[in-house]
Amino acid sequence: MQSPRDILSDLWTGAGGTAADLAAVTLTGSEPVLPSSFRVDAAAQASIAAAGLAAATIWKARSGQEQSVGVDMLHAAIECRSERYLRVDDKPPPPAWDAIAGVYRTGDARFVRLHTNFPLHRDNVCKVLKCEATRDSVQDALMGWRGEDFETAAYDGGCVVSLMRTRDEWLATEHAKALITTPLITFEKIGDAPPRPWPQGDRPLAGLRVLDLSRVIAGPVAGRTLAAHGADVMLVSHPALPSIPWLVIDTGRGKLSSFVDLSSAEGKATFTSLLSTADVFSQGYRPQSLAAHGFGPEDAARINPGIVCVSLSAYGHAGPWANRRGFDSLVQTSTGFNHAEGEAAGVEGPKELPMQVLDHATGYLMAFGAMMGRLRQAKEGGSWLVRVSLARTGHWLWGLGRVDGGLSTPEPEKDAVAPFMGEEASGFGTLRAVRHSARLTVTPAAWTRPAVPLGNHPAVWPT
Repeated sequence: MQSPRDILSDLWTGAGGTAADLAAVTLTGSEPVLPSSFRVDAAAQASIAAAGLAAATIWKARSGQEQSVGVDMLHAAIECRSERYLRVDDKPPPPAWDAIAGVYRTGDARFVRLHTNFPLHRDNVCKVLKCEATRDSVQDALMGWRGEDFETAAYDGGCVVSLMRTRDEWLATEHAKALITTPLITFEKIGDAPPRPWPQGDRPLAGLRVLDLSRVIAGPVAGRTLAAHGADVMLVSHPALPSIPWLVIDTGRGKLSSFVDLSSAEGKATFTSLLSTADVFSQGYRPQSLAAHGFGPEDAARINPGIVCVSLSAYGHAGPWANRRGFDSLVQTSTGFNHAEGEAAGVEGPKELPMQVLDHATGYLMAFGAMMGRLRQAKEGGSWLVRVSLARTGHWLWGLGRVDGGLSTPEPEKDAVAPFMGEEASGFGTLRAVRHSARLTVTPAAWTRPAVPLGNHPAVWPT
């Protein structure tokens, strides 16, 4: 199996980085640190280190000054489930899942997973199943369905669900065949523009403006990472959109937060103004939904030549599932991880990975891609589209290999996690939260803005 350094090297050179830059990185710790048969710890460390090295490389491009980057494996793994450790005024997180979310059997003895944390998705499941919103009612209704038939009907009905597949079943799908032919991170030039000079500032991303249109984990983690290196990150949402409050707090550190209604003329004008002076446009909505409002990647490049657009999807941009909704837990189920982890643990049915690593690792890869895209823009000019997906990150993780006996690894004790925690004020109370695990020696990562409620700031860039 590749070492974590070799994994990082492939990420770095695959995105256009120079191999000599890797000498600046120190990786500490050894696998496994969390209980899993998959190399989740190495994936966490390598993806965070790639983003940290990109920040250091940008700093060198801006200032001529070199610095070292260090990432500890345990710290990286803990950061990739940061939402578990968040405390607000010493209070732990509330229950993470809706009452009917989770795993069920179907009439053909298959397993399906339902994601119902947003009310619309829960209501749509009950409409498709013609049942009440209770676990017993849902289970009874599903016994009248074949698993794959329910998955198809549920997606057609606006639900977010997945059928548990074995790895071989997943690889046999037409979508998997299309997905695995795409790079882990794609870079595509989508317009002409002169190279942009780096602004003045004392941090790698100081003076750079990032529009963050994302929810839940992967996209928000990307924005949080860019903010940790000094970018002005503005999270843009709509007051009518549902959210998961605990994730808003954890991933909102370092960001501005504004409401904009893209369906109104006023909202479109406001967003166009924000977009016209942004450096990065990072989004996690299905591509056609933003394009319908006039803000697809090509629209953004027309409005603001030289912008770097970063697009996140659940299942990738190629193949018949390209427009499917999805979350980490569902992609784990669809692509074979839950089956394989359950098999390794000797349990019947799905077993989750010890972190939502597809979300978190993809978030760091998004941030990495955004920074590498900005470096390309500074050298070559142009507008750029960077694409990542949870399923493609999963294919990368699977390719890293398995850990013999990894599931017997004990969970880290509280004392082992304590050195990675920090305390800070916020718009919600005093936070105790996981600090960023990439350590830069000249420009340390830090969040200079507190987490705040959604819509807390006006939709204008700070001067």
